[in-house]
Amino acid sequence: MTPEVPPAGPGRASRSSLGETADKVRSAVLAVPGVLDLHGGALGEVGVYLPGRRVRGVRLREDGTEVHVVLDLSADLNGTARLLQHAVSEVRPGPVDVTIADVREPDDENRPDEA
Repeated sequence: MTPEVPPAGPGRASRSSLGETADKVRSAVLAVPGVLDLHGGALGEVGVYLPGRRVRGVRLREDGTEVHVVLDLSADLNGTARLLQHAVSEVRPGPVDVTIADVREPDDENRPDEA
């Protein structure tokens, strides 16, 4: 596993720009039709950890971006994954790994994650 982008240092992103990038990735993901939510992983381990908050379902790595999502049960999984890769790469260039962590009916959208 590649480590997340570390905090500020010579030639590295600051925590505030890291948070801005994670928020932009989150917004781009949630704007894709068929995406119901981001998913934090089985133990809540997928996220960008920032002071006082966490952007769940997004992992910013030095070599790319990872997103874990919950999709509408009726969505075209492969097509939606391709749309996600494109949307995220517009915000943060580089490889985008998409994990479809769950699928559910849209009316179950407010159901809390089991994780």
